[in-house]
Amino acid sequence: MSEQNPKVLIETSMGDITIELFKEKAPITVKNFLGYVKDGFYDNLIFHRVIKDFMIQGGGLNEALEQKKPKFAIKNEATNGLSNTRGTVAMARTAVVDSATSQFFINVVDNAFLNHQSKQADRFGYCVFGQVVDGMEVVDQIRAVKTGTKGGHGDVPVEPVFIKSARLIEP
Repeated sequence: MSEQNPKVLIETSMGDITIELFKEKAPITVKNFLGYVKDGFYDNLIFHRVIKDFMIQGGGLNEALEQKKPKFAIKNEATNGLSNTRGTVAMARTAVVDSATSQFFINVVDNAFLNHQSKQADRFGYCVFGQVVDGMEVVDQIRAVKTGTKGGHGDVPVEPVFIKSARLIEP
């Protein structure tokens, strides 16, 4: 019997989202994410990229769209067999496979094209490491906000959606 997966409560300016983290399927990613949570890194950052029929992304920029300095990049665990389906939480990254740091996204629809398909960089995929277990209606409210371009960034909510805090609630 496996021990209980950790759960993180993300308090946003639009409501609370609880995510369960899959520590056995994505141990490096979960440890990394929990490190940021324990440090209070996500507090007062925003969901800076919201695409209604794709995903909501946060965990790296403040309201002025300034990048908060993350720790080191981690190994991409997209080969773990988990799929980018609605409600799953995955790590954002650049075109470099092992470049994820603090930014994460919540899939608002099934995004099979983000799944691991091969070892090629452009088909390696995005690591799913958690699942929304409570607050999916909040995710849906966030995905519906009006967005625009701000400071060279596209798909930015016109009214900022804040991550007030992210904290471990279990275990």
